[in-house]
Amino acid sequence: MQNTLQEADQRSRLAFSNQMEMLVFSLVDNQLYGINVFKIIEVIETPKTICKVPLSHPTTKGTIDFRGKGVTVVDLGEALGLPPIDYKNTLSYIIICDYNNSTHGFLICNPDRLLTRSWDEIRSPTKFFSSFSFLTAVAYTDSGETIQLLDIEKVLADILGLDTELSRGFLKESEKIKKADFKVLVVDDSKTARMVIQDLLKSLSIEYESMESAVEAYDHLMEIAKKGNAEIEKYKIVLSDIEMPGMDGFTFTRKIRDTPELSKLYVMLHTSMSNQSNRAKAELVGANDFVAKFQPNELAKKILSIFGGKPQIPEKTI
Repeated sequence: MQNTLQEADQRSRLAFSNQMEMLVFSLVDNQLYGINVFKIIEVIETPKTICKVPLSHPTTKGTIDFRGKGVTVVDLGEALGLPPIDYKNTLSYIIICDYNNSTHGFLICNPDRLLTRSWDEIRSPTKFFSSFSFLTAVAYTDSGETIQLLDIEKVLADILGLDTELSRGFLKESEKIKKADFKVLVVDDSKTARMVIQDLLKSLSIEYESMESAVEAYDHLMEIAKKGNAEIEKYKIVLSDIEMPGMDGFTFTRKIRDTPELSKLYVMLHTSMSNQSNRAKAELVGANDFVAKFQPNELAKKILSIFGGKPQIPEKTI
């Protein structure tokens, strides 16, 4: 029990030290891929029988029973354009993950190892393999092997589609709120996520700036702060992802709270890591709010409430 508690505490502290523990695994191409362990519920051996779902996407193998709940299983490699995994005749595994308040199963060939890396060791793919649209970051093993971190949000968007439709009520409510001279700073390394957020803000007639990394965003905010309080206060909301190369959203939030010129900014963490433990971590570092990705009405509701009022800035506790 003591070892289990120590392990849980150690993993929890990773969220506050700009580090990420990943499960490294392989697909049929024998390339190494990685996924944040904070998104993983369990890794199971693939059952030989998966219940087919009529008219589903070709990469969706069907559903399995997981703890009494039906979970859709996606062949992750096939979604990337690789040959399908022959799960009926070979040993394979399913990573059960929590994304955006939903449970999904990703079919893989073999889990390889657990590996901890600082986010500043994880590189943006813009400098490597920029043509690979599903790639969101690159890391390396101790021996120098490349680990590809995938844009799972884009994978799910292509397979399952995204809910991007706003209720007309929010559009009408937006017309009543004074938004002139205020803007939202969007920080997310996923091109898919940025596009969805930008489209929502356009629908609400809200001005925004968009950046791919927290490092870039923090430097930008510091430059704006040099122009005085009036300029930095135009950023009504900093809407940030959590998982980003260079600096994660938890560290970004802490730096904002620790910087006097920025400390009063309203920070909303917007993430696919939507479980309660990550919500608690967001509160500990001083985030004002925590919203699961790809829930447009919920996001619009929170944004409009902030533009229409004067929210309190929480105290950072860690």
